[in-house]
Amino acid sequence: MHRPAQRKRQLRSRLLVCAAAVPVILVAGCSSDSGSDSGSDGAKKDSGAKASAPAPAKGEDKASVEKAAYTKLPEPCDVLSKKTLEEMVPKAKDKSGKTGTSSDTALRGSCSWDSLDNNGVDGSQFRWLRVSLLRFESDASLGSGAKRAENNFAKQVEDAKATKDAKGVKTEPVQGVGQQATLVRYDLKKDKDTFKQQTFVARMENAVVTVDFNGAGLAGDEAPDAGKLSKDAQKAAKEAVEAVVSANGSGKASSGAGEKPKGDDSKTEAPKKGEPKKDEAKKDDATSDDAKSKASDKPKDKADSKS
Repeated sequence: MHRPAQRKRQLRSRLLVCAAAVPVILVAGCSSDSGSDSGSDGAKKDSGAKASAPAPAKGEDKASVEKAAYTKLPEPCDVLSKKTLEEMVPKAKDKSGKTGTSSDTALRGSCSWDSLDNNGVDGSQFRWLRVSLLRFESDASLGSGAKRAENNFAKQVEDAKATKDAKGVKTEPVQGVGQQATLVRYDLKKDKDTFKQQTFVARMENAVVTVDFNGAGLAGDEAPDAGKLSKDAQKAAKEAVEAVVSANGSGKASSGAGEKPKGDDSKTEAPKKGEPKKDEAKKDDATSDDAKSKASDKPKDKADSKS
């Protein structure tokens, strides 16, 4: 008779234990699900960030992503002075030059001139001049602009040396024009006339300037002097280099020499005891210059006048 009552008590106690355990299970389950989801999303976000911006490898060259020094190019037909053009292409049909086609004038451009001094049966002098400008941007996958320009510089020199049918190829490194400069010259025969070709390639930072200049004596006229043509090509390249530098608001083109650190000019030292002040020194210099100019104005002596 007491068994049904005992069973009821046992069943009731079990229900109470289960009811007390349910909230714990639910809380634990929600916490587990929430943690699992958030952990999954966080892992996805982290993996995506790493994929889009991988950490640089140990020892990776920082210069590969450095900002390029020059951000624009000048107008190719404006880089040479009127005097230089008059000397190199005196009989040019178009003094303003012919602009070459370019898909991106911010990165490349060129201008050319041709000149024919026609003397009929007495022969003629032909000249052709082209200035080409290239600029390279810094790119994480391609390298720094300066390094890319350096590679292009070397390639252009090699291409000039490998010109088909070129005779007597000579290569000469040149100092004082940009950071790197090389002159390649050779003879090229065409239709029984010999053309004296000069290719001058110069690099400064992330820009490359190339001057192609050739001349020929036509109809039996004498061939131009190769040395004179080389000097003219170098002069044109130097002007073009300075034009690129000026277009970017910089001073003179760097030739590789060390520059004075910024801020040095702002430091002024007090004159030492017994030394004249700067203003007084300037006055003394001006007085000295006046004396020199007066001396130069004196008439030459008799010996000089006889000669």
